[in-house]
Formats: sequence, structure tokens, C-alpha cells
Amino acid sequence: MSDVDTWVSLYRAQAADTIGSGIPWLDNLRQRAMDRFASEGWPTTRHEGWRHTSLAPLQQLAFTTGTSATSQESIKATVQGLRGQQPGHWLVFIDGRYAQDLSHIDALPEGVAVSPLSRALQTDADRVEEYFGTEDQGHAPAALSLALTGDGGYVYLPRATTLEQPVNLVFIAASGGTASFPRNLILAESGAQATVVEHYVSAFASDADIEPTLTNAVSRTHVASDAKVTHVKLQQERENAFHLAHIEAMQAAQSTFDSHSMSFGARLARNDIRTTFGGERCHTLLNGLYHVDARRHVDHNTVIDHAWPNGISREYYRGILGGTSRGVFGGRILVAPGADGTDAVQRSDSLLLSRLARADSKPELEIYADDVSCAHGATVGQLDDDALFYLQTRGMDNEHARTLLTYAFAAQTLERLELPALRQQVAALIQERLPGGQALGDVQ
Repeated sequence: MSDVDTWVSLYRAQAADTIGSGIPWLDNLRQRAMDRFASEGWPTTRHEGWRHTSLAPLQQLAFTTGTSATSQESIKATVQGLRGQQPGHWLVFIDGRYAQDLSHIDALPEGVAVSPLSRALQTDADRVEEYFGTEDQGHAPAALSLALTGDGGYVYLPRATTLEQPVNLVFIAASGGTASFPRNLILAESGAQATVVEHYVSAFASDADIEPTLTNAVSRTHVASDAKVTHVKLQQERENAFHLAHIEAMQAAQSTFDSHSMSFGARLARNDIRTTFGGERCHTLLNGLYHVDARRHVDHNTVIDHAWPNGISREYYRGILGGTSRGVFGGRILVAPGADGTDAVQRSDSLLLSRLARADSKPELEIYADDVSCAHGATVGQLDDDALFYLQTRGMDNEHARTLLTYAFAAQTLERLELPALRQQVAALIQERLPGGQALGDVQ
């Protein structure tokens, strides 16, 4: 059973084998994180922010940590499939462990570091300690992730450096019944620019019934003044996987942080995303798209903290739901006292493809300043009958008409992805999930 005592026992059993074990500050931090999780336990539907997402199915399962039992051929095929669609630098992790033979880093500008976090703990220890994070950030699952931290990506960009190619961090769930706890650290000094893409996939030798997996990931980003970081998360694990993620950004004055969350897999996926403005004239974009069917569940919970004046935020999330699936969006824009000149827009739109699918949306504005421009809204609906009729009068059958309109609904989110290769990859994933979607061709 995935109860608190089980995780405490696992923590004690593997403490000596985790990355950075023996580093005093990290050992102490992990112990405090484990103490917090042991005290709070898993969130329940009685907790604020979790009313529509129950972790009870997760708590009925038992997980271990370990190495892959999947054939290397299956893993290599998965990595090659991703690399064939995306250029850039690649760090690959299998069940929470760095796979050097599958990773590839091209030549980097002077001073730039792209490495596994386990290596950065040795080569850049002071900086890692400064930005690693603490046990009180995020909900209780983030504390558990910190206590059991596995390997992850470390990206550091010195002042005024631009990384032309994206950094791709690939996390492969390759063993049934295992849990992994990636931790990623992205640091951009003043004027630097980079794009980091996190891929979460499954790789098994066959489609036979495989035990569920758990991924509990934390990604922390620090964006200095005038810097820009684009963060993309593409989650497409098996449909019996559980995926929990905490993404947090700290922005200095006049910085830009763009977050794109694309969720197309897992039985249950929860994404907590937060960015805090630490200076004037910050800009952020939170952009999300998910597709769920059967009995799957996806939850995006976001916070944009306008703590300084003249900040701009744009937030757009779209969901496509079929079967008896459920999608949840909880978005909070906080405008602090004195944060005049804030310009914020928040939208959540859900498309229901079946009568039993359900979408819950709670866009929220919390404003303590007067001179602001803020708007929010949410829609939940089905395909437009008039649009379907119009396409059918032009010779299109009902299935293809529905597919085209569904894809058009998703395409508005894709337009905000700046990388053409990534945009095409996500478009292909959507088309694969729609009846007759391949007939759309390269409409993106």
C-alpha cells in the first residue's frame, strides 16, 4: 500500500543510495522534507486545491525504486523516436537514473552547463545549494519528491548567453511498479535565453499488462533580469501511470517565463505551476493543452503572483475530454498591494466529446491594487452543431467533421509554441488520438 509508513520505510532504506548522499545540507533538507510528508500525508479532497482530484487510487498501490527491466532495444527506440522529431541537447533518465550512453550534448557556449543534477552537485555545489529549494515549497507530494530526490537536469546560463538549440530532458518509465522522483534546476542569469523541454514517456518491451508507475517531478526555474526561459512539459506516459508535478519559477525584473504544459498520458496527472514576479515589468505565459479519454483524470493548478507593478501575464488552458474522463483547472492570479499597472488575462476552455465526460474550472482573481487590468473566464461545451452541419454540406462525413473541429479547438494552443518541430510533434500526438485524425495531414 502506498501509505505514509511505506514511504518513510523506503526513504530510510535508500537514503545512502540517493544522489548527493553524504552532503550535509542535502541530507538535512531531505530529512526535513520526509518529516513534513510524514506529518501531512497525501492530500485528500478535503484539502484546498484538491477538492476535484483524489489520490485514493494511487494510495492503493505499492511502488519501489529500481533500475529498468525493459529491453534496451525498446528504450533506444523510444529515445530515437523523440530525437528524430526534435533537435537540440539531450539528457536521458531511465526510472530516475541518468543514462549517459543515450544522452548527447552538442557544443555549448562558454560558461553554459547542461548536465545531470548528480554531476552538478559536485561541479557547481554552491549554486545548486542556493537554488535547490526547501521542504516547505509546494504541496506534500513535492516534499516527498524532495526527500526521495532522484536525478534530473541541470541547466545554467551565464549572463547574456543564448542557447540556440533546446535542452531536452527525457524521463522514461521503463519498469512496472516503480516510482521515480526527478528534480530539474534551470538557472538563467541576466539577459540569457534558453528553451527547456521535459519529455515524460513510457518504454516497455510489449503492450502486455504492466504494473502502474509513479512519476513525482519537481522543476525549479530562476530567471534573472531581462532573461527569458521557455519551459515545455510534454507528458505522454502509459494510461495506467500516475504523474505528479510541481513547476515553480522565480522571475526578476523585466524577465520572461513561458510555460507550456501538454498532457496526453497517465491515468491521473496533476500539474502544479507557480511563478512569482520578483521585480517590475515581468512577463509570463502559462499555456496548456490536454486530451483525456476513458476514465483518465488531468488537473492543472496554477498561481501567478503579481508581487510587483507593471507585470503582464497571459494564461490559456484547453482540454479535450471523451469517455468518462475528467479535467480540472484551478487558476489563481494574485495581485499584491502596490502592484499597479498589472495586466492579466486568464482563460480555461473545455470541449466535451461525450455526455459522461466532466470538466471543472475555477479561474480566480485576487486583487489588492486599484490601477489594474484583469480579466478571467471559462467555458465548457460541445462541438457546435451549426459548424458540423456546414462542413457536412461541403461533402465531409460526420466523423471527419468532428475531428476537424476538435483539432481546430486544440490548434489555438499549438500556435503559442514557438519551436516548429515541437509544434508539429504535439500536433501529431493530437491527430493520433482523434478518430480519422491522420487524414488531417500537415494542417498545423
